[in-house]
Amino acid sequence: MLCVVLASSASLAASPTQKPVVVELFQSQGCSSCPPANAVLNTLATRPDVIALNFAVTYWDQLGWKDTFAKPAYTNRQWDYARAAGRGNVGTPQMIVGGRIAVLGSRPAEVDVAILRARSFDSGPAMVISGNTVTVAAAKTAGPATLWLVRYDPRTIQVAIRAGENGGRTIPHRNVVRELSAIGGWNGNAKTFLLPNAIAGLETALLLQSGHGGPVIASIRT
Repeated sequence: MLCVVLASSASLAASPTQKPVVVELFQSQGCSSCPPANAVLNTLATRPDVIALNFAVTYWDQLGWKDTFAKPAYTNRQWDYARAAGRGNVGTPQMIVGGRIAVLGSRPAEVDVAILRARSFDSGPAMVISGNTVTVAAAKTAGPATLWLVRYDPRTIQVAIRAGENGGRTIPHRNVVRELSAIGGWNGNAKTFLLPNAIAGLETALLLQSGHGGPVIASIRT
């Protein structure tokens, strides 16, 4: 069951100086419940205060349509979040906000509240990109963290589904993740990482994440 987190109502506006909140949608083209969540993610992709990422999972591929963007690594990432939170299963469409809060991705009001709540947690170290390097500043940390490189397609991609639960529909996707890789570890000391060469047409986000499926404590995009 997907966990819905509620918080008191407040302004959803973000200060221009605030770091973007990472919102990860786990969905599948073969899931009939996922198109509304895709629409929510597509709207979030326009917000400068959010890094919206669309991860296609593999476990619904047996329903008659194999997701054209899915990779086992994305399914594994969702399982990492589930295990870290003590959940024994995964499902779609799920959004993980800030690496902390799980919500049903098709409910925009609840997603907005989760984004607001994610901003209330202590921010992590500053990150600065210069050329093909990124420097993570020194900061107090409760434990080691991993720097993840995410490459995603910012275009709106119209996907024609020819079979399965969504057969006959064309579903728009934005910010589809095409690459996910661990760049290295961070333990609280200032550290500079070398980034792989850019890939034409793809945007880059860097996520500093505690533990294994823990909170995203810092983020930046190029």
